[in-house]
Amino acid sequence: MTKATTIILTDTPVSEGWQADNPVQIFKNEIHICLKEGQELSLRDIQKAGRKIEGLGIDVAKLSGDLWTEESQWAFAMGFTCVGKLTNVEFTGAQAQKLMDKLAIFAWSRDLTNQTPSQLYPLKLAELAADYIKSQAPEHVSVEVISGEALEQQGWTGIYNVGKGSINPPCLMVLDYNPTGDAQAPVAASLVGKGITFDSGGYSLKASAGMFDMKCDMGGAAVVAGALALAINQGLDKRVKLFLCCAENMVSSHAYKLGDILTYKNGLTVEVANTDAEGRIVLADGLLAAADTQCELIINAATLTGAAMMATGGDYTALFGLDEQLMAQAKTQAIEANEPVWQLPLERWHQDKCPSVFADTANSRTQKGGGAGGASNAAGFLARFVPNDGKGWLHMDLAAAYNGSANSLWAAGGTGQGIATIAALLKA
Repeated sequence: MTKATTIILTDTPVSEGWQADNPVQIFKNEIHICLKEGQELSLRDIQKAGRKIEGLGIDVAKLSGDLWTEESQWAFAMGFTCVGKLTNVEFTGAQAQKLMDKLAIFAWSRDLTNQTPSQLYPLKLAELAADYIKSQAPEHVSVEVISGEALEQQGWTGIYNVGKGSINPPCLMVLDYNPTGDAQAPVAASLVGKGITFDSGGYSLKASAGMFDMKCDMGGAAVVAGALALAINQGLDKRVKLFLCCAENMVSSHAYKLGDILTYKNGLTVEVANTDAEGRIVLADGLLAAADTQCELIINAATLTGAAMMATGGDYTALFGLDEQLMAQAKTQAIEANEPVWQLPLERWHQDKCPSVFADTANSRTQKGGGAGGASNAAGFLARFVPNDGKGWLHMDLAAAYNGSANSLWAAGGTGQGIATIAALLKA
């Protein structure tokens, strides 16, 4: 049995020697995170302490003491947990069980993101997500999976074309969580996730270094699935639909090509200017499906652009939308969840930033990274596929969803950032 190490948050330093000024101090068989006199450690500081403590080789962290709050315990857990230790925290106080349930859901989502492309092909991603959400409320969940040639036959041209070059067929997974018991109940919200289980870039082929971490390109699907699972666990009583747009973006004789023109269900034609801008191509189908539900809230999440990573440094999720009230609400929920977000520009005229001579729009520009304003231009493309002039729609470009290597805050791998924010928006 693995022995837990006690971690105490204290305002009394335990050492007067070489450790005296360190926030992390070791005393006998305990580890103390020490507040400086008259000051409080920020949640960021506590998360960093969690990362340092895990680096000492601690297997299980048992939190103890009266100074731990729900927020500080969660910050510690996000720093401490890592591959092989995704649930290895014992919480304390009245919120312990709530935090343990939340950590288990984050662990599932993070583990899903960390799986290899051979393990996690499109249909497997759909299956695992469906099974996990069903386990939260089996009597209220129904699932439909549309895959392979059926996608083309039913008009889901984006997912079909991005995924048709792979031996593993693409799919659209439609999950209906309906706790009302009424088959005619209105859908309150729809979630749309990018589920590219491996992204070679297609004929716009990535370099090896850029392709190495592309198992994480289904991080949007993992985040929205985790968010729905968390909201259900916390008592969600509204009908919500989940759309996962799953495909492998591969090179083959059957793969989609530069210059191809796709015609979507809404009649919009799209010229393929970059096969490595595939996320927006598949999300367009998911957004059209979400619009068909006539719900008031649509949230899509995706590891969509390198431009968002360049803009935020990977420390923030980039937020886009045309509904300022919803944007303000999302930022408030993100602050409460300690999931840093930053709003980047999006106006209706961003829809015209990827022009095409041969179609209504291109999916990108031919410049590297989509050119200047690439993240906003990608959001502008998506805005063409949402209803009500963007009212009730939120786009999350998940620049903070995955780290290729460990840093002072996070272990390597998926982070789950965005899950708590989306879950809160569903319950609002």
